[in-house]
Formats: sequence, structure tokens, C-alpha cells
Amino acid sequence: MNEHKKLFSKIGFNYLLLALLPILFQIILVNIISLWDVNFIKNINNQTVISSLTNYIIILPVFIYLMNKIESTKITETKLGIKKFLIYLCIALTLMWIGNIIGLVITQILGNAITNEIVNPIEELIQNSSIYINLIIISIIAPIFEELFFRKLLIDRTIKYGATLSILLSAFIFALFHGNLNQFFYAFLLGAFFAYVYTKTGKIIYTIILHAFVNFYGSVASTFFNLAKENIVHGITMANIGDITIIILYLTTLVIVWSVGLYTIFTNYKNIEVNDEEREIYLEKPVQTVLLNLGMALFVIYHIFRILVSLSLIKI
Repeated sequence: MNEHKKLFSKIGFNYLLLALLPILFQIILVNIISLWDVNFIKNINNQTVISSLTNYIIILPVFIYLMNKIESTKITETKLGIKKFLIYLCIALTLMWIGNIIGLVITQILGNAITNEIVNPIEELIQNSSIYINLIIISIIAPIFEELFFRKLLIDRTIKYGATLSILLSAFIFALFHGNLNQFFYAFLLGAFFAYVYTKTGKIIYTIILHAFVNFYGSVASTFFNLAKENIVHGITMANIGDITIIILYLTTLVIVWSVGLYTIFTNYKNIEVNDEEREIYLEKPVQTVLLNLGMALFVIYHIFRILVSLSLIKI
């Protein structure tokens, strides 16, 4: 195995550990808490908090330690103007909706083929958890840690192979990590876009904010919208003014964002510039080098297994 395959194998093993170690931490934490109060574990909000602790906060120092064993390259920093940032935000939200539609269509077709309803785990989490939990964890904590895990720590160590490779690898790992088909497609599109923004700006804060807005709109804002729809389903009254306002604001924002996002994507996709000219190392066989190694192969196999389980094609 050459040095480049070894590097990507290390990356694969690191991301496999990023998936497996939180499960171990969660088992330990749940057992400790159960000794104190078993009913605490049964609450969905408490489960979400424990999951956040193990998946993000506890694992972060371990993952940084593992990734710091791989040489990194500093990306040149560039500022984004407010106008450009707002356009990027519209693109991100548009990609989220496009990816959601693709995921819904494919999972519906597949669900009909296997005569089994395919459940979206994140949708279940949003519906069952407190709105405040969704705000704090999904809209604030998750974007910060996921941008560090899947953009900053990964791209800084692969950018020397070219921005295109870094962007696609970031998107692929990010999408697979979600472990289900419902989220795979929008996670891939958003992962690629966030990676593109990071390679262009060198500032992870931009992708964190973009990610936070996307998660907020997909969880908190959509929850308020759905509640407002339910409140006026039996007729409009003076008591529904607040609900009507929420619906109007949500739909107006959707139309504006879709218009700007789609227009920008379709008029500028040919002019997208990826900083591949700054590539230090050229790989003759990038796919084989990046994916056909032990660490990355095990990472991919594990997450394909998770997807098959989520589709009920494998019983555990």
C-alpha cells in the first residue's frame, strides 16, 4: 500500500471510530444514569441530550487527537461579503429542499418495492423532541461539531490532493454518516456545498452559520409551520392570526429563497471555480486510492449496513 492509500485508510479508520466510539460512550453513560434514575433514560428529550453528548462533545477531543496524527494544510482565508453570504444561504436552503425531494421520491419508490414504510429518523426526532431541544442541539450544537468533523478536520488534511477531491470526499463521508436514505441525498448536496465554501474561504465559521440556518429552517421553523397548519385546519378565526402570519412568512421566505437559489444555481453552475490549481499532489487513480483501502472500505461497509438496517432489509 502506497503512502497516499495509507493516509486515506487512516482517515477511513478515524471516521469509523467517530461512528463507533459514541455508541460505546452512550452505553456506558446510559448504564451509569440508569443506576441513579432509570426513568430519566425513557424521556425522549433526555435521550437526545445524551446522544448529543456522546456524538459531539465527548468524542471531539478524541477525534481531534486522531486527525492531528495526519499532516494538515492551512487554507488561505478570504472574507465573504454580506450579499455573497446571503446568496450562499439561499443556495444552501435550495439544495436542502432539492435533496429532500430526491430522498422522498427514492425512498417512496423503494418503500413500495419492498412493501415496507421507510421511516425518516430525523423527522421522528424533530416531531417527538422539545422545540427547545431542537433549537439548541439540531440548530446550534450539531452545525458547530459537524462542520469541524466533516469539513475543517477532513479538508485541511486532504486539500493537498485538490479541492475537487476534498469536496467530494467530504460530501460522501457526511452523507454516508447519516446512515439512512432519507437524509443521504440532501446531506451529500449540502456537504459538497459547505465543503466548496470552506475551500473558497478557509473560514469554518461561514459553513457553521450556513449549516445552522439550514438546520433551523428544517427543524424549528418547519415545526412552527406544521403546527400553524394544524391549528387552522378546521377553519380560520381571529385566534389564528398568529398561525396565519407564520404560514405567510414561511411560504414567502420559501418562494424568495427558491427563486434566488435556483436562479443562481442555473445561471452560474458553468462558472463554478474550484481551487484545484493549488493542488500539491496529483493522484493518477483517485477513486482507487481514496476508497480501495482497508480503513475506508470498512467505513463504507459499516454505513451501508446501517442503511440496509434502516430499510429493514437486514434485521438485527
